[in-house]
Amino acid sequence: MRADFTKREVKPMSLVKPVSLVKLPGRYLAHQEGLPRLPVPPLQQTLERYLLALQPIVSQEEWNHTKKVVDEFWSPGGVGERLQKGLERRAKKTDNWLSDWWLQTAYLEYRLPVVVHSSPGVVLPKQDFVDRQGQLRFAAKLIEGVVDFKTMVDNETLPVEYLNGKPLCMNQYYRILSSCRIPGPKHDSVVNYAQTKKPPTHITVVHNFQFFELDVYNSDGTPLTSDQIFTQLEKIWNTSLQTNKEPIGILTSNHRNSWAKAYNHLIKDKTNKESVRTIQKSIFTVCLDAPMPRVSDELYKSRVAAQMLHGGGSRWNTGNRWFDKTLQFIIAEDGSCGLVYEHAPAEGPPIVALLDYVVEYTKKAELVRSPMIPLPMPKKLRFNISPEIKNDIEKAKQNLNIMVHDVDIKVFVFTQFGKNFPKLKKLSPDAFIQVALQLAYYRMYGFTCATYESASLRMFHLGRTDTIRSASVDSLSFVQAMEDPAKQNWEKVELLRKAVQAHRTYTDMAIGGHAIDRHLLGLKLQAIEDLVSMPEMFMDTSFAVAMHFKLSTSQVPSQTDLVMCFGPVVPDGYGVCYNPMDDHINFSVSAFNSCADTNVARLAHYLEQALLDMQSLIQCTPKSKL
Repeated sequence: MRADFTKREVKPMSLVKPVSLVKLPGRYLAHQEGLPRLPVPPLQQTLERYLLALQPIVSQEEWNHTKKVVDEFWSPGGVGERLQKGLERRAKKTDNWLSDWWLQTAYLEYRLPVVVHSSPGVVLPKQDFVDRQGQLRFAAKLIEGVVDFKTMVDNETLPVEYLNGKPLCMNQYYRILSSCRIPGPKHDSVVNYAQTKKPPTHITVVHNFQFFELDVYNSDGTPLTSDQIFTQLEKIWNTSLQTNKEPIGILTSNHRNSWAKAYNHLIKDKTNKESVRTIQKSIFTVCLDAPMPRVSDELYKSRVAAQMLHGGGSRWNTGNRWFDKTLQFIIAEDGSCGLVYEHAPAEGPPIVALLDYVVEYTKKAELVRSPMIPLPMPKKLRFNISPEIKNDIEKAKQNLNIMVHDVDIKVFVFTQFGKNFPKLKKLSPDAFIQVALQLAYYRMYGFTCATYESASLRMFHLGRTDTIRSASVDSLSFVQAMEDPAKQNWEKVELLRKAVQAHRTYTDMAIGGHAIDRHLLGLKLQAIEDLVSMPEMFMDTSFAVAMHFKLSTSQVPSQTDLVMCFGPVVPDGYGVCYNPMDDHINFSVSAFNSCADTNVARLAHYLEQALLDMQSLIQCTPKSKL
């Protein structure tokens, strides 16, 4: 339910040669049909690996009980076999047996607010402008860059990405523009207007809580230049100076059931309905934010992360959003900028590839000055606020402000080394960081916990994600050895290498469609469809512990020096995201203040210490012992 990224760096888009793609009817690229289908792993393999994954996180007594429960589930002719056959039948009938189920259960049926609980934020490098003029110039260039990227999507000329020499599913790139989530009473839906007979030609711009429809194409179909967009943004700015407007966008930050009710109140009015549809249909949204209070350089990145994640609260910029919109680019007057995205249509890689492309685009010099043909005034979207809607907005403000005060987020840069150090030692950088996280958590709490790291399934047609379980028997052996003064350094190094390799092996297995989590989810959902009662294996305490991810983590490889951030997935957990650059690592760590057991500053401290101790251990151990 989180930002999800491939585990080995996909070749950056600019370095991959575009392939010529035959236009297929409908939405799919020619190469999509050649992609393998997601396998249903063998039942015995998943159950054995499940028992192994439980060993570091449950007591021996609990494990013994679970072993009996699993054996019963697995017995010949038993319930497990029936469910497995059902899954295999489903796999034969569908393009991807998991993708629809995953979209529904992980996102559309998830009822907590998308803000903090689901939608990731991205902090981009600070820009050097400090005024409105600079803000609007940069916004114009960014908009021009996204529209340029959209041309590749529309023409189906996006370079195909490869992982380990195998082509990846490109479907998600065709889901992120012109799309929006729609709230519903029990589950939401996602609409995409990119493939309609008359695809949208406008974006939404929000300033001072007011929404505007800005056409980004001329009447002859050519995209506006950044000069033209700048002129239009100035008009928007000048029209939206009065701030006595209700922050209608804050409704989208509420609990999904509450927002669904408020949505129905809102769209009863014809004007409101038209305005909402215009936002939903827009290609993407640009939020021109008011400056946030100044903070020290040390706290700056963390404050910007909070601004990207939730907007800072009702007093600041949360009303300057429409959180259901898939892509919202955020640009503030002080040079801080980034993005928040609604997670249902896509994982991180397409978002990051788009950002890498756009950030490079904004650095390009203007080659020609645009002819200044007068353009129509961008259309202001009107909303009629009834007392009922006013009441909904006030409730949403209260709920949001509680949430904003509850989430603690820290962004920091680990400067001692980046991915080059583990690479030099022939260790996977991602696995090295994950093992460091295990060590940090163990030092803080004296035990390990269920840890989620997302693995991309894009090697398969319509693939989304599976889970890399970072807490392993091998990582536990290593972290225990690190805290044991009787252990020799060479033994610790050996255990470190073993833990890193175990993580690497699990990663490869997950990317290849053979991890356990989505298979177990599939069996459980098959049971809900087929059976009168839920099998005991899914009601067992160990299963609850295994699915309670106190560490929810993601690696975000990118060319840009950015960092992604997201909230924890459980009340007593952490959200940890990292971007390993060559010589430093960008981290974001989040937790809830309402939980007395969690503390982001402490975890960040222990994580830095763990990385340094692991580096020092490797460096001070004689080569002959390695």
